[in-house]
Amino acid sequence: MPIKQKPATLRTESLSVSYGSSPVVVDADVELLPGGVTALIGPNGSGKSTLLRGICRLAHTTGQVMLDGADSTALSPRAFAKRLTILAQQRPTPGGLTVTEVVELGRHPHRKRFSRTDQACVEAVERAILLTGLEELRHRPVAELSGGQLQRVWLATCLAQETDVLLLDEPTTFLDLKHQMSLLDLIRELADTHGLTIGVVLHDLEQAADIADRVILVCEGRITAAGTPAEVMTAERLSAAFGVNIHVATLPTGGLAVRVQRAGRRSAVEQPTEPVLLSA
Repeated sequence: MPIKQKPATLRTESLSVSYGSSPVVVDADVELLPGGVTALIGPNGSGKSTLLRGICRLAHTTGQVMLDGADSTALSPRAFAKRLTILAQQRPTPGGLTVTEVVELGRHPHRKRFSRTDQACVEAVERAILLTGLEELRHRPVAELSGGQLQRVWLATCLAQETDVLLLDEPTTFLDLKHQMSLLDLIRELADTHGLTIGVVLHDLEQAADIADRVILVCEGRITAAGTPAEVMTAERLSAAFGVNIHVATLPTGGLAVRVQRAGRRSAVEQPTEPVLLSA
């Protein structure tokens, strides 16, 4: 069931983001393309999440955020919310609401008053629930859900908003490996099959290399590199950014293996791949 959206290009020009008088991100030039996934990586406190907040009008900014070549400040808050949404790191769990009722909250920018008889609302909510695999949970109170299930609910809420651009801030945090992989597969599907323009902050460097078409490296509030994963994620560049010795190897599949190389130990990518048999 395809998502109703149109291809959109998001571009920032000399975007600086600050909290009070303190600049956090300086002169960021970012480009997110339709049908593509762009991963933002960098050490803690480098400004990745702040950059997303600035793009979404959730922090004070200077510079420009352009949507399809037009300055987004010309859009009203409601019109802007129809074009772009963000899955933030933390959202308060609403009490007393079911999964479907929470997903319906994503339709707020599209209607003047709450109505479950709005056909466009019904269809958008159903699409979002199906895409995120929430069919069997649709009537469950969200207060009863696990962290992984709740993260899917919030993603469904964003999808029900039917925006052209989807930003995700560390969406795999607190999820186990299975749910991380499921969520990343869905993000890739949203770009490949539905043409969404996606920007995602990720801490796991291998996940970023695996899922993204392009990678943006952010260090100390500035973008230090942007390009394909292979172009950006070199051992020298990552080691300098994160302050540790990082080894990067290209896998036979074309992906990247990224490992921290501790003193006195070979990198994990250099370890023997044959199983070691232990006898009693």
